[in-house]
Amino acid sequence: MQLQGSVSIVTGASSGIGLAVARALVKAGGSVALVARTASKLEEVAAELGERAAAFPLDVSDLAKLSALPTKVVERFGKLDVVVNNAGLHHRGDMFRHEAMQFVDMFTVNLVAPVVLTRVAADVMAPGGVIINVASLAGKLGVPGSAVYSGTKAGLRFWALAAQEDLGRKGLRIANVNPGPVDTGFFDNDMHNVTALTFSQPMSSAEQVADAVLACIVSDDTGFEIDLPYMSGKLSTFAYLLPGAAKLLRPLLERKGAKAKQRFMTRKGLG
Repeated sequence: MQLQGSVSIVTGASSGIGLAVARALVKAGGSVALVARTASKLEEVAAELGERAAAFPLDVSDLAKLSALPTKVVERFGKLDVVVNNAGLHHRGDMFRHEAMQFVDMFTVNLVAPVVLTRVAADVMAPGGVIINVASLAGKLGVPGSAVYSGTKAGLRFWALAAQEDLGRKGLRIANVNPGPVDTGFFDNDMHNVTALTFSQPMSSAEQVADAVLACIVSDDTGFEIDLPYMSGKLSTFAYLLPGAAKLLRPLLERKGAKAKQRFMTRKGLG
């Protein structure tokens, strides 16, 4: 797919990875429907990006409003080529820190909403369109302290890998981008409950994730994944296939991660 002249929906577009993706798409000559909950922040982003960006304030957990979104985007831009399912929610730490319904919220935002948006978007997308999911390395290997989050991202990944055949019959493609830790502020407000194991892996920037998303869009392939960092993806696969070896490696990785976490907190002024 050519990015020049394309029209994309990007969820979670007001900050972090979503904002980086939106900026990259506009820079490449595309138009973007910006989706996030906070209207004022979204309008600021739309103003920054110019006339080829439009704000669509929406909480993706409102599935009825989400279902109406693709038609509204087509009315605004004339077509829809790309959906980037990026919005995410993470209640960190031991699952017993949180109420049961908070887990429902996580599944709705991280898994149900992407499936619903993809399903309704497919009805208005022409052949050649593409869906990109920003999943996670936590969806390749269960991360202690992120049990429910890992479950939502694993579900997202495997749904996409299976859905490629259904989408292919409409001429649509799908791919996953699986980042490890990303320096976006996604965990800054609950740093105590971010595990040392998370910080054991190199941290990517939002722009690096955006580059991977755009690489998936322009690819001719479907049903594939890009892991960030590459070697962390390989390590996740190794740990999944050889859980005994992973258990032996875990203390070493946690010691490494604890040091990296402390350096990160010092740099961010978080203590």
